[in-house]
Amino acid sequence: MSTPAAHASRPPPAWYRPGTLADALAARAEWGRDLVAMAGCTDLMVGWNAGARRVPSVLDLSALAELRTIEPGPDAVTIGATMSCAGIAAHPVIAARLPMLAASARQTGSVAIQNRATLGGNIMNASPAADNPPVLLAYGARLTLASVRGARTIGYDAFHAGYKRTLAEADELLVSITIPFPPPGAIGYYRKVGTRRAQAISKIALAALVETSGAADGAVVRGARFGFASAGPVPLPAPALSRALHGMPLASIDAGRVAQALAADLSPMDDIRSTAAYRRSVAVNLVLAALQSARREVAQAAYTG
Repeated sequence: MSTPAAHASRPPPAWYRPGTLADALAARAEWGRDLVAMAGCTDLMVGWNAGARRVPSVLDLSALAELRTIEPGPDAVTIGATMSCAGIAAHPVIAARLPMLAASARQTGSVAIQNRATLGGNIMNASPAADNPPVLLAYGARLTLASVRGARTIGYDAFHAGYKRTLAEADELLVSITIPFPPPGAIGYYRKVGTRRAQAISKIALAALVETSGAADGAVVRGARFGFASAGPVPLPAPALSRALHGMPLASIDAGRVAQALAADLSPMDDIRSTAAYRRSVAVNLVLAALQSARREVAQAAYTG
């Protein structure tokens, strides 16, 4: 197929598989969202089978090797948008330095789905129940979007504009996700709550990254970042909770303080998988479990150190 620039007056092709990122961006510039970008297709196929949408014109990114990369650096790892969840879970640097991301990738559907599903697709599908976004929020991920106009980087915590809406422009493609490595001693906790142990859409999920100072029972929260799934119309951070816990002794944080802070952060709703009341209650319990996990790790470090 010739490049899209040759057919500016024509409707988008039914299927276009560019060989380079430059060609993909040219197609996006000409046809915008009339060409639906895809690589793994795991979410879109579900929608089509359910009759939720017509089969769209496709911008197939699966041939772009430059988007299927994992590049560790001294302070962060940059992951191409079409890298599969299976590839992410198996990467030794991610397993060692970003274990919550490896865990969330392993819980993204079945093994067959993990081999097809991409991190970029998980982000751009913009589902509030997606498995990887809570981890990206907790780790402070940054997204790089590109178009023929150039590239820009945006913090993932500012990317969602509403249910199934993002700040990506019509001519932009997500090209990479950069995730900084946590500081030494930071403690991660990831938990997905679903109807069954595998291949379930979350009723609620939490990723937490907690930094502490002090030892054993005297440890206090020096910093904490959180990410929630299925707790509102978009994947949600919890800035009020982070502020409320800052400087608090780990041993003295109770359910009341957590619930009060989360009331400002979360906006769960009733749906076919759960109720808002259940999600609020479990969210508090998950945060307490994350803090208890941090206490155990601090105590273990003091014991072995």
